[in-house]
Amino acid sequence: MEWWKDAIIYQIYPRSFQDSNGDGIGDIPGIISRLDHLQELGVGAIWLSPVYRSPNADNGYDISDYREINPEYGTMEDMENLIAEAGKRQIRIIMDLVINHTSTSHYWFRQSRDRTSGYADYYYWRRGGADGALPNNWTGFFGEDCWEFDPERCEYYLHLFAKSQADLNYHNPAVLEEVKDILRFWLRKGVAGFRCDVINILWKDSLENGKKKLALTGSEHYLSLEGTHEILRQLREVLDEYGAFTVGETVFVTPGQARELCGRERKELDMVFSFEHMECDQFLVKWLKRKFRPKAFFACLTKWQKELDWNAIYLENHDQPRSISRFGSEAHWKESGKLLALLALTLRGTPFLYQGQEIGMLNFDFDRMRQLNDVESKNVERVLRRLHIPRKARWRIISRTSRDNARTPFQWTGEPGAGFTDGRPWLGINHNCEDINLARQEQDPDSIWNWYKDLAALRNDSAVLRRGTFLPLETGEQVFAYRRELEGEGLTIVLNFSGKPARTAQQGRVLRSNIGRETFDGQLAPWEAVILQ
Repeated sequence: MEWWKDAIIYQIYPRSFQDSNGDGIGDIPGIISRLDHLQELGVGAIWLSPVYRSPNADNGYDISDYREINPEYGTMEDMENLIAEAGKRQIRIIMDLVINHTSTSHYWFRQSRDRTSGYADYYYWRRGGADGALPNNWTGFFGEDCWEFDPERCEYYLHLFAKSQADLNYHNPAVLEEVKDILRFWLRKGVAGFRCDVINILWKDSLENGKKKLALTGSEHYLSLEGTHEILRQLREVLDEYGAFTVGETVFVTPGQARELCGRERKELDMVFSFEHMECDQFLVKWLKRKFRPKAFFACLTKWQKELDWNAIYLENHDQPRSISRFGSEAHWKESGKLLALLALTLRGTPFLYQGQEIGMLNFDFDRMRQLNDVESKNVERVLRRLHIPRKARWRIISRTSRDNARTPFQWTGEPGAGFTDGRPWLGINHNCEDINLARQEQDPDSIWNWYKDLAALRNDSAVLRRGTFLPLETGEQVFAYRRELEGEGLTIVLNFSGKPARTAQQGRVLRSNIGRETFDGQLAPWEAVILQ
């Protein structure tokens, strides 16, 4: 049963969702205490960012034990309770599967330092070149070289991400067997599937030098190679034993490559997170921003809607800035927030909402580097400093792109601690929590929160929105219009991505309007979004 085609999936970043014990860090009991919020929203599944044991160099994406819970988040009993309590509300749990790399604190890595151990080639170890040269010229995802010297083994190990995240070597069949056992461990506990972190880079075909590029030199040796497809097919055999679901985070994929990863006949993934629509406001790399161009955004969304039968739909996650700050307008916060909600919940595919999106949370209001926690942001800042970029310019780049924009704690109330914690939060809370918070929006029938609830209920009740085809109608400079159709029924969605009025040729009876209009004459107000019958 393809339940995931009918579900709305909600991502929780555990550190920032709800603290239950006053230590300033979100935890699993805190998540359990907020399950009724997700049930009220109409969520069918939770994607849980990593809660495994970890030294937190990258906030849980550096795993030191896949079968233990990070004590900061609670216990295995708490995790089992979460699965059970979510199940009582017909909410499934999807774990975050991080298997490109492990923490260098993991038992496997510690043992691999011994060249005579059974773990010696669980990772990519290489000697350096003459005169201390690195094993190759590759560069990593966090803006730095991707080889680190280990004095105990007297060799370098490969890390495409932070230096404490060593890449696993899938040329050793034992590594894949370990991963299969991890899948079975969690599936037996009742999880419904996995979100697979950077899953299309598992297989490295060689460690030769790469063609020099502005970023990710060497990526031709690991992006979406046949070896990765074979790994995914083997993992699917285990997943199918439990009827489990998978969505893959897939970097730099084209629609054709995405079809190869999630075509039903290939038995690899069920869907992917693609990134092209997230690159419409950048030059080459994410840190070089340019003005957001709605027309390019519309064209990208349309291309992926047409070329893939089904895919993951998202505008926010733990790695991306907040969507209103990025694609909407903070000056027109409510209207553009509602417009983006309507877009996310009416495209064809499975919608993924990120915590705080449903109340219109914005980018952080920090003003200096020392307020950040994100390892990627700190690495990029060091690179920019080496390039002699002035401090103000460095901050302008980092503040627009930092992953911490999406990681500030959830704003439950306008009180000190924002209802997130009674203690000192691990990351600063946005001062706008006095105005943007769930408690206030629950009392306002016209709030972003109540709009999300209404749209989610509409989608859950509408076969047209859940399973209908996608037909593009307009992709102009500021107006995006498309139609969803199923068995003779149809809905037309019209969105004005601008602070200026616009006109559309679309007509129909108003089913939903983010500005509360009851009739439609083709004139669109700034940031207006409508569903027409």
